[in-house]
Amino acid sequence: MISFVVPAYNEEKYLAATLAAIHAAAREAGEPYEIVVANDNSADATAAVAEHCGARVVTVEKRQIAATRNVGARASTGDMLIFVDADTTVNAPLVAEAVAALRAGAVGGGAPVRLDRSPFWLAMFMRLLIPVFRIFKWAAGCFVFCTREAFEKAGGFDEQYFASEEIHFSQALKRHGRFVILHTQVVSSARKLDSHGFWAFIWLCLRIGVRGRAVVRSREGGIAEFWYPDKR
Repeated sequence: MISFVVPAYNEEKYLAATLAAIHAAAREAGEPYEIVVANDNSADATAAVAEHCGARVVTVEKRQIAATRNVGARASTGDMLIFVDADTTVNAPLVAEAVAALRAGAVGGGAPVRLDRSPFWLAMFMRLLIPVFRIFKWAAGCFVFCTREAFEKAGGFDEQYFASEEIHFSQALKRHGRFVILHTQVVSSARKLDSHGFWAFIWLCLRIGVRGRAVVRSREGGIAEFWYPDKR
């Protein structure tokens, strides 16, 4: 069975569409499944939306996405785990390809990401980023899949990190077997553009380039606010 794990913090605006897409994709792919929403201390109607849309809600108070994903995964029951961000849209070919990869012996993988909208500069950045993730076999955080056995062997997502946790998880999974990047794309929201523009993005990249892991392992210095803003 597939367990779809959806971390969520104040996601009432996007969550219903995400869950509807998961239901449709899993049914079309013909796979038994469950959806677990890890509700990370939301102050809005996230939990109510999740329950209305047929998901099981697990309450989390972490405000850190790696830890929230881990709680959701450990509350789930499937032998295959698919982590989907609350603003991300999956489809049946994507789900079927992920399941086929796991059944063919892969321990996990990811998919190329297409944003639902993007200005010129971000479109160019994504054209550069996607081949890098494919070459190094890194999953984008909005869609990561693995077997439960591999998840446990890898120790789950590394809770030291407030960003780039999907890269570290990809590296950990690769130590236990074959890790794949699928051909089918997943669509995710470019909503961070609503609260952060070009220069904020460039400044964050420069900080990561200069300070490296010290930035992504700290809640301070803007990294948590950039990736997990209170504004929705």
